[in-house]
Parts: sequence; structure tokens; C-alpha cells
Amino acid sequence: MAGPAFGARAAAGNPVDEVARLCRYAHLYGAKVHATVNTLLEDAEFAKARKLMQELYEAGVDVFIVQDLRLLEGPLPPVELHASTQTAIRTPERARELEALGFRRLVLERQLTLEQIRAIRAAVSCELEFFIHGAICVGYSGQCYLSQQLTGRSANRGVCAQACRSRYDLVDASGKVLVRDQPLLSPRDLRLDGLLPELVGAGISSFKIEGRLKNASYVKNVVRHYRGVIDEFIASYPGYAAASAGRLEGGFTPDPDRTFTRGWTPAFVDAGPDGQPRAKMRSEDAAKAMGEPLGEIVAVRGRVVEISGAKPLANGDGLSFVGEEGAVTGARVELAEGRRVILRETTGLLPGMRVFRNLDIRFERELEKNMPRRVLDVALDWHSQEGRTVVTASSQDISVEQRFTDEAPLAEKPDLALEGLRRQLGKRTGPFAFSVRNVVADPVRFYPAAFLNQIRRDLAAALQERLENRPRSSVFLSQAVQKERSGAGALNRSMLGIPGELLRSRYCIRRELGLCPRCRVKPGMTEAVTPGADPGSEPWYLVNQKNRLRLHFDCAHCEMVVLSPDC
Repeated sequence: MAGPAFGARAAAGNPVDEVARLCRYAHLYGAKVHATVNTLLEDAEFAKARKLMQELYEAGVDVFIVQDLRLLEGPLPPVELHASTQTAIRTPERARELEALGFRRLVLERQLTLEQIRAIRAAVSCELEFFIHGAICVGYSGQCYLSQQLTGRSANRGVCAQACRSRYDLVDASGKVLVRDQPLLSPRDLRLDGLLPELVGAGISSFKIEGRLKNASYVKNVVRHYRGVIDEFIASYPGYAAASAGRLEGGFTPDPDRTFTRGWTPAFVDAGPDGQPRAKMRSEDAAKAMGEPLGEIVAVRGRVVEISGAKPLANGDGLSFVGEEGAVTGARVELAEGRRVILRETTGLLPGMRVFRNLDIRFERELEKNMPRRVLDVALDWHSQEGRTVVTASSQDISVEQRFTDEAPLAEKPDLALEGLRRQLGKRTGPFAFSVRNVVADPVRFYPAAFLNQIRRDLAAALQERLENRPRSSVFLSQAVQKERSGAGALNRSMLGIPGELLRSRYCIRRELGLCPRCRVKPGMTEAVTPGADPGSEPWYLVNQKNRLRLHFDCAHCEMVVLSPDC
């Protein structure tokens, strides 16, 4: 999460006291809080950024994720540093540079193949993190200047205008329009739940979900889904363990299709022999959330629309309708009757239009009312001899105890007294599920239920206090790392100004259209396409209102480059 500034999402900041509250909650479950300080800084901002990092450290933050390497040239709190994906980590050489600066984890570029991840894994010994779900930046992370060029809002300063999600015409050198009014730079959302074992095998130990500006429903749904995927992996592959504590009980059944999605792509992780995606990456209809596909319009009669497909609809659902030219129309369901819905307005809706649901009202209610519970198991030991009793409760790596002089009366029925002791102490309190592990009672005494319940509650409170405030490990730098950091700023790959190369990407418009000269196979197809009309003379241009951007295809590196108008 971000603090109040410098978090690469200017609209997603959090007050320091809120970060502190989150840290206490996370530490209860053995989870760490990673604070993003990953915007590119102006010279005058370094003092403020360092002050903020100290405040966040005092609030309980365990890790800082940074982009601007000049931060490393001065004093920092003694916790782990992770290199943001904004530091452009896509080669073994870059990974070695950053590891030499003392980074404990590298967050890799999204546009990598498994082979490239393996090569980076072989080059460094630090941990590797990879995005497993969510939006994909079309340009290499930290090196996209498209928003800054078109709107003056810099992605490296946390105010990206998402110019890649705009609609463009594709025009050739002669002025002929090859594609009209399409989101040509907008990829679908990443989804890699089916490739988790391959990513672990390639050397990834931490998975990242993009979505700090998504709503709570998306966060609940997607995080719950991947928690289940990871737990299944751990159960199937001995030797792996979760990084935090607790187990989930009950709650809704997650389904990523039922909250925000532009459609899915495994991107380059599921690449073919040519290193390119096997399926289309572009969100063809719209760059916004289309939602789950339902079917097509069968008929329109006044305000009544009949839809094909078997998925039930509900009053209040949000629908998207896509016409032949790709135009998207949205509507809310006023009344659902089986496969028929009544809308306020049906102008422009025709049979054959594709239908998506981008708001599932019943699922939203389920997410709100039926949250899973994260439970921490606690082992309790009771030891009572010679009138002195010690009760110990242990969870994770923390133990607390209560001692008292035992003056309770001797039990007339020892077996029943021991049964009652186990029953009362083995209940739940707050997030804790107590289970009595050992009981030594010599002699056996009788205790009222209220007395035992209070012992359990006191142990729970003491355990929660210790877990929430457990000490952090301090990071101490070797002289070699300190020497490397003295010139760390020279290794910055991002810049505050606007270069002529606005973005570089492995995503390629020419290949998406089936016009790649090296591979005449459209994504998702196995046979070469038959050459059609002249694809147009190069260079090609992306045109959006008054904006005109030149495309360059660097086929030697299998990359597409978007250039400023002056280049």
C-alpha cells in the first residue's frame, strides 16, 4: 500500500495512521506490509520522501518498494528494500545491478516469458516477484511517457492518464485509415492462475495482483481466488508453505469473471516457440470493463430484450452491448424475467449484438454479506501441580502464559471436571481458535466456566498484543553494498523529461492484426492467414483527435515502439 505520497498512484494514498492500523492487523497474521515509494522524484522532494519513509517505518511497515534509485544514496530505515517493476527489470544484467544495491526482492517486468524469468533466476540469489493478475501496462514499466506526452501527466510521477486505453485510428504513410476508432494500445487483463506451478518452477516466490485503484469487490474476489489457488498448490507440492499464518473458513465462492475484467490474457508467460502470445492480447471491444460474456441479443420488443445463454439475470445487473462496429452501449436491468430483461432505453439495440454483464448485483451482495473468516490456531497447555498453575497459549512463533496460585476446590468428579476444562478453554475468541494440547492436573480441581472463559480471553488479548507488535528484523548493509549505493542514481532507467521514444513494448499492433512479416499467423490461430489487401505503406501512425504518434517495428528484438511526433 502507499503512504500519503510518492506511491505511484497519486489517487491511492493513505494517511500514516491508517498504515499503522493496517500494519497491526497484518502482523497479527504474520503478514508483511510493503509500502510503495516508487515515483520518480524531483530533486527538492528527497528530504520529504525520506521523512515519510521514516514515519512509515515507525508505523510498522516491513518493506519499501522503490523506483528512484537516488533514494539509496542517503540514509533509509533498516528494513528490506524491493525494486519496483518501475525499475525496468527484464534482463539478467539488470537484475544483477539491482541485487548488488542490496535489494532483497525484484518485482519483474510483466512482459516476460518463462524462459526469460528462468534466466533472471539463474543470475541472482534474491527473491523474485511477478504480476499474476490485473491490468498490463502496454509499455515496459517505468519507461512509458505516452501519458506525459499527450496530457502532461507523468506515469512516473503517479498521475498516468492511461492514454493507452484511448481509442485511435491506425493510418498509413499515405493517409489511408487501416483501422478506425479502436483501443489499439489496450491489452486485456493478465490472468495466470492456471500457470502458477510453471511460475514457481521458473523461480517466482511472490505473486502480485494489480489493482490499487479497483473497488473493494474486485479486491475481495480476486484475492480470495488466488489464496485458494496458492493453497491448492501448497497442498499438492510438498516443501512449499504460505508466507503468512491463518486459514480461511467459509465465505463466498470467488469468480474473477464476475468483477472488473477487460477480458483475459496469459500474455507472454504462455508464449509460443516464437516468444509471442498464443492468443490475442488486445481488448478489442473497449478498454473499460466489459465483464463476463452472457450471449447475444435474440430479440428486442419495445423495452424488453431477450438474451441467449443460460446465466440467470437479476434486477439491477449492469449490461454491456457490443455492436458490429465495436460501439459499446451500457444499461441497467430494471426487471429480469428469465432470459428477458426490461430496460429503461433500448434505442440502438439489435438482435445479434453481443451481451456482457459488468455488474452482477447478486454477487455484489454475496461479497458484502458472506466474507470468509481468517482463523489463527492456538495450542493451549495447562500445567497444575502443588497449587500452582501455568497456562500457556502458542500461535505462530509467539507464546504467552498466565500463572496463578490455585485455590479452587478439588473436583468431586475428576473426569467431568477435566472434560469441562477442555471444553471451555477450547473455544474461539476473536480471530483465535483454541485447542487444548496438554493437560497436567495434579490434583484435579473444579473451575467455574466463567473463570476458564476469562483465562481464555486474557490469553487471547495478550497473544494478539504480542503478535501485532512482534519485532521486525533489521537489515544491515555490507561495505560493498554501501559502496554500490553511493552511485545508485546513475542506474535509473526512468527520466522526468520526455524522450523521443514514448514507449517500447513486446505487444505489437502489426502482429495483433495478423500482418507481422515474420509470422503470418494471427494470435489464436494455427495456420498462416492468406495475404489480403495491401496493409498500407509504412510508417504507420496512431491518430487520436489532434495527436499523431509514429509507430516503429523493431523486428530484430520483436518489439514495437511508439515515437513522439518530432521523431
